[in-house]
Amino acid sequence: MTEHPNNPLQGMTLEAILTILVERHGWETLAQGIKVRCFTSNPSINSSLTFLRKTDWARQKVEAWYLYDLRNGIK
Repeated sequence: MTEHPNNPLQGMTLEAILTILVERHGWETLAQGIKVRCFTSNPSINSSLTFLRKTDWARQKVEAWYLYDLRNGIK
């Protein structure tokens, strides 16, 4: 596997990214920003991971939100 030192997602699992976003913003804010039912209807990390692993566009939005937070120093 090739190392990508400039890729902030390198070594981050989808679970870790989602957990960080939920801790920072909460489910309600995530649901407002990314319109998917797994964030609005009885949200959980496990149900969201199942959906995000199968749905590329939604996973990309979650990753983009995480990268946005990193670039803007949101903690």
